[in-house]
Order: sequence, then C-alpha cells, then structure tokens
Amino acid sequence: MRRKSTRTRTVSRRKPRKKASLFSGKLLHFSIIGFFILLIIGLAYHYRNGLAYYFSFKSNKLSYEKAEAKRISDVRNYEVLKNHEGKAIGIDVSEFQGKIDWELVETIEGNYQIEFVVIRATAGNDKADGQFETNWLGAKKRKIIRGAYHYYRPNENSLEQAQLFIKTVHLHKGDLPPILDIEKLPKEQSLTNLKLGLKRWLKVVEAHYKVKPIIYTGEKYYDDFLKEEFSDYLFWIANYNFYRETMDDHWLFWQFTEKATIPGIKGNVDANIFNGDSEQLGFITIE
Repeated sequence: MRRKSTRTRTVSRRKPRKKASLFSGKLLHFSIIGFFILLIIGLAYHYRNGLAYYFSFKSNKLSYEKAEAKRISDVRNYEVLKNHEGKAIGIDVSEFQGKIDWELVETIEGNYQIEFVVIRATAGNDKADGQFETNWLGAKKRKIIRGAYHYYRPNENSLEQAQLFIKTVHLHKGDLPPILDIEKLPKEQSLTNLKLGLKRWLKVVEAHYKVKPIIYTGEKYYDDFLKEEFSDYLFWIANYNFYRETMDDHWLFWQFTEKATIPGIKGNVDANIFNGDSEQLGFITIE
C-alpha cells in the first residue's frame, strides 16, 4: 500500500514595512521650530537694550523731525554705543547733509554727547566742499573738537590734491590732524602707483602742518591694500556690518554706522567712536 506523499506547503512571509513614525516626524518639526524660537529669543536678549530704546525712547521722544520709519540699524547703533560707554563719540559730515543747525547738534541718538566732528574739506584736485567753511565755523562755535578730511580720487594727481587741501584747510591748536579718505581703487593706473600717490599726499600734507595725517578707509580696503605698507600711520576704519559690535584695539577711530540720527541734521549721519576717552582725544589734537 502506497503512502500518500504529503507536500509541505511553504508559506513565504513578507517582512512588514516599517511605517513612518508620526512621532519622529512631529519631533523633527517641533525641533526646527524650537530652534528658531530660541534663536529669536537669544537675539532679542542680546539686543535687549537697543530694542527697549527702539520701542520706547526713539518713538516717543525724538521730535526734531517727523518720526522716521523704525530701522533695525537703530537697535545695533544703540547696542554699539552701549558697548563703548566712556569712549569719545563723534560724527563726520559734508555738503551731503545740507545746511546743519549747529546749535542743535549735541548728542547721538539722544543719549551720547558728541565730542568731535570730522568735516569734508576737499575732494580730488578741484572740489572744495560747498559747506566746509560753514561747518568748520559751526563746529568751532559749539566748541566741538573738529577735524578736516580730503576725499582722495585715485586717478587724479596726488600733489595737486594735496595742494588743494592745504589751500582750503587752516588747522589750529586743538584741531585733529589732517585726514586722508581713500575708498576707491584706480581705473587708470596700477595699485603700485596708487600707493605712491597716497604716500606723496601724506608726506606733503605732513610737511605743511607738521603733524602726521590719519588715514580713513574701509576695513577690507585696509586689510587688502594698506595694512602692510602704511603701518606707521594711524587708521580710522569704517565697518557697518551688523555682526561687528566692538572696535579693534589698533583702530584709532571706528565709523560704525552711516545711519545715525542727530538733532540739527536732516537725514542719516555717519557716527564714529574714538578708541579712548575725551581726555585722550585731546592728546592727539594739534598743539
């Protein structure tokens, strides 16, 4: 008698697919949201002084002009000034600010005393600033330490530029040393010739006023083109970046914003910090 063959049926079992975890998806989502909330809270805490100023003092108490639209730069400006309490604060102006009411020029952002002003005198080899004489006398009447600067045009004769500045600016005891403003690269000459021209301007002006000039420029321009060959000069550095909140030790002046609010001056104004207090500022003036 034959046995019936029994076939064993093999059933293949599929491995169950892993279902996407609803919990892990939500966790990721909330983690991202949480990160940004913490970031905002951290920034708000960091700029708490500026924000308090922005939403209270500035909006309620500034009355010289119609209240301007609130700007995020105001928060940083206040924070920077707060970080440098005790250092001398000043501004720089030119004909672009129009006619200034010097009787009202007293503080920056309502709180910080203006202790110096730098005034554009000349530009290139043929341009005298239209408001220089008025601003020069206005600053003197307000008994604010004043300085004069020349805007250097790289493609124009450096000696002619120096002579124009000397002809225009008469410095006296208590004034800041002459200042050379260099911001542009040449289009019609080499970088070597640019540096040669700058050195000629500086030497001629120093010989006339018997004091070493100060050089104004942007931080990147300073690092890339001037840092090495002009290391025996003192520098006034411009940097408006939001992340920059303190000045470097080797800067004489720091122009930290081009959007300060000053009673007596319409529109935005460049604001600066001297790397020292008001007494130390007096030490670098002409004797």
